[in-house]
Amino acid sequence: MTPQHHSAQSSGTGPSTGRGTGPVDPRTPDRGPRALDRGSTLPSGGAWPETGLTRERLSDHTVIAISGELDIASIPSLRERLYVALRDPGMYVIIDLSGVTSCDASGLAMLVGARRRMEAKGTALILARPRPQTAGLLRATGLLHAFAVRPSGAGERATGADARSAAA
Repeated sequence: MTPQHHSAQSSGTGPSTGRGTGPVDPRTPDRGPRALDRGSTLPSGGAWPETGLTRERLSDHTVIAISGELDIASIPSLRERLYVALRDPGMYVIIDLSGVTSCDASGLAMLVGARRRMEAKGTALILARPRPQTAGLLRATGLLHAFAVRPSGAGERATGADARSAAA
């Protein structure tokens, strides 16, 4: 007698992961094997939400803008990109969170890790323009007081004494 569960795993509209989690859209970038091991499924649109990171090194500081969802699915690849972006930061680093659409505990853990790395180098880290959901999460977890936070647009390309005073 042939087991029936094999046909259930291989049926579907796309290639199977072989883990019984359903089809994987071949057009989406690989988020690593662990993302699907946790039982994650693709969103209804068939693609993972994009999480972006840009870095701009200015004369005395670095501005890193993060966008998209900071969650357990996006953090592994984003953390690696963030830590690379934190090399040679200047006097201080501004992380612009205005493009972050949602954040969970794994996103907060990534930010805390970045803060610790900068602290070890003697470099200040400033969070700029968090959206209300992210600011509320920082407040609820007590992390709002662990970071220098600039709530408005003042953090994007901060220069001069104003930005240095926030970094102190």
